Amino acid sequence: MLENVDLSQTINNEEYKKSMKILEVKLGELQRRAWELKIPIILVFEGWHASGMGEDINHFILPLDPRGFDFHTMTRPCYEDLLKPFLLRFWARIPVKGRIGIFDRSWYSRAVIELFGKEKDEEALDKILEEITYFERQLADAGYLILKFFLHISEKEQKERFKEIKKRDIPLILDEYQGKNGVEQDFIEQYDEYLPVVEKILERTDAPNAPWTIVEANDRNFAVLKIIITVTHAIETYIEKVTGTPGQQTIKYLDMATVNLPVLNGSALEKTDLSKSLSVEEYREAKKLYQHRLESLQYELYKKKRSVVIVFEGWDAAGKGGDIHRLVEELNPRLYRVVPVGSPNDSEKAHHYLWRFCEGVPMAGHITIFDRSWYGRVLVERVEGFSTEEEWRRAYREINEFEKILTDAGAIILKFWLHIDKETQLERFESRMRDPEKRWKITEEDWRNRNRWDDYKVAADEMLQKTSTTGSPWIVIESRDKRYSRIKVLKTVAETLENELNT
Repeated sequence: MLENVDLSQTINNEEYKKSMKILEVKLGELQRRAWELKIPIILVFEGWHASGMGEDINHFILPLDPRGFDFHTMTRPCYEDLLKPFLLRFWARIPVKGRIGIFDRSWYSRAVIELFGKEKDEEALDKILEEITYFERQLADAGYLILKFFLHISEKEQKERFKEIKKRDIPLILDEYQGKNGVEQDFIEQYDEYLPVVEKILERTDAPNAPWTIVEANDRNFAVLKIIITVTHAIETYIEKVTGTPGQQTIKYLDMATVNLPVLNGSALEKTDLSKSLSVEEYREAKKLYQHRLESLQYELYKKKRSVVIVFEGWDAAGKGGDIHRLVEELNPRLYRVVPVGSPNDSEKAHHYLWRFCEGVPMAGHITIFDRSWYGRVLVERVEGFSTEEEWRRAYREINEFEKILTDAGAIILKFWLHIDKETQLERFESRMRDPEKRWKITEEDWRNRNRWDDYKVAADEMLQKTSTTGSPWIVIESRDKRYSRIKVLKTVAETLENELNT
């Protein structure tokens, strides 16, 4: 990709100033229009050291309204970042709809430094490049405009600039840890050594929804002009697409893995045996046994730095709260947290739907329990029409990719669907209405959802079918009998953790 780049391209000062005067006005107008249309934009800047990235980015952002963009310099991660899957720290920084996120180095540089590193781990690099393509495609599918720039200079030019930088005593890397711990391992002067790595990254991650633009940066005026021309053209084209009529839009997303096919094996939920139950004595004995095992297992998880994600979904009044309560009853609260998930707030709606769940992903050695989760996209949002059919169909693949990123990083995922029948739900609703201490648990929304039972059942069946994977399978919990439900959850979690920790 880089071998045919013509680094001799230049532009004279007069032409540069004339062009910039026009482009700066245009860029400001497009930023304001993108804000009005709530178009989120991500600009990634990568390149060789001494390629002039800092100066070029500064020239680019000067015409922008600073209230409309976020600037991120991606230096080494903090301790908490290192205890979570690699991409989560970048998910946390994606811009809200209408804003521009500018990344001065990004997930690409960090992948080379942290995962490829001095050991030259090709396998780790290949895996993370695959995850990066998931990440960028999911954002693009959600309406993000992604532009990536690689500032390219020759090895000879880099050496000349290093001499100038050294003469002026300018720090090449701005890193607050530099003085204490030394310069982080980075591809600073190993141009020949890292050229094949850069080529590989550019080729593997150049996609129509997140394209790379190679910027010939031997001449700084040329580099700045090319960046601004590329961005203004891309934003202008994207705005035309967004404001066009449906007939002018690009072909809608289609994933053959998620088209509406008949469920040949029938409903998985209809086959569930809800007659299963436990006596009070059986329940007490099993509860004591499994809670004691889980109390010990949480410390083994901590020692071995394995994180656990537990997802609870199911019908209203199926007993999620009670199951979660028994699950954590004997655990150390320093090592677990419960994240209740409700309707997204305005800030969450302004991001990609997976964004709000990234903060809750546990650090290595910790447990997070989600009381409802990202599966709302293919359940309530699907049934109630809060997401389009294109969006919720796409979500099956996106969720599988998201969970694969977690399991690839060592996380253990357990997903429970708590199942009851319609009659049991009605009995529990009415019981709550009669009990003043439990009446708060029942809302108008619960009754409204009940009226769409059949629609939710179709959505739940398809969700179970399309998102139960080898790495994160669904476990259906027979929950008509609450004692049976609670013990099955405790037993499943305990046995899964034991198997994982002993392998």
